[in-house]
Amino acid sequence: MGFSTVREIVKEVCEAIWDNLGPLVMPEPTEEMWKKVAERYKTMWHFPNCIGAIDGKHINIQCPINAGSTYYNYKGSHSIVLLAIVDADYKFITIDVGSYGRNSDGGIFSNSIIGKKLHNNTLNIPKPNPLLENGDPLPYVFVGDEAFPLKPYLLRPYSRNSLGDNEPNKIFNYRLSRARRVVENAFGILAARWRCFRGHIEVQPEFVDKIVLASCCLHNMLCTDNEFEPDLELNQVPENAFLNIDALRRNSTREATQIRDAFKDYFNSDAGSVVWQVDSVRKGRIHT
Repeated sequence: MGFSTVREIVKEVCEAIWDNLGPLVMPEPTEEMWKKVAERYKTMWHFPNCIGAIDGKHINIQCPINAGSTYYNYKGSHSIVLLAIVDADYKFITIDVGSYGRNSDGGIFSNSIIGKKLHNNTLNIPKPNPLLENGDPLPYVFVGDEAFPLKPYLLRPYSRNSLGDNEPNKIFNYRLSRARRVVENAFGILAARWRCFRGHIEVQPEFVDKIVLASCCLHNMLCTDNEFEPDLELNQVPENAFLNIDALRRNSTREATQIRDAFKDYFNSDAGSVVWQVDSVRKGRIHT
């Protein structure tokens, strides 16, 4: 077959997968669905009230026609960004595809559909729930790395400058990291299954979006048929799609800081601690 014929076949198949399989494996989140996700995070990753891990991944592409430096990223290649929220079982809950690779800062998040829905509270997130039986209600939250802003609905680690010998902060960062790496593992599984993501995809950005959407749908379908162990380790080193976020750090509200502190206090309490967390932090494992 000719190149243009194959291209149209692949494009139509990707569109069909997204249009028909997407609503089944990546439906619009409901309040009940978020509660089930939170229960899985609590059971598998010991992080209560967590309804997803969020991160971004660069999808490398060839330089688009007349694009200039629009898609040129900090790694010296051209890319679009896949922003995703992932559940405790490595499945994509919701995704946003197509941001320019050069926008390697927190603006990708704030300008994305996901970021806007979170800001406007239109994602059907449940009302706050207490971590302890007689405790104060705390909101359901997403977990992200230091590239994301601290929000009442989004937790990020304590900065390295605030760690020092502060063991409670380190324990919080360690517990956050355990839950957050689920999204990194999901990206690793996606790239392992669909090897086109390991190199440069040689099509135009609009077509890349369709390929990514279809791949994420198939990923979710396959994850439904396969169980993964909570401590799955992948050889692929995850990449962070977000940098240069100093402006967002300054926008943290007192409410968001208090919520993070409340989670920290819970993780350092008798009720919320896990037996291995202190040894893990003192041995220098992940705590940032």
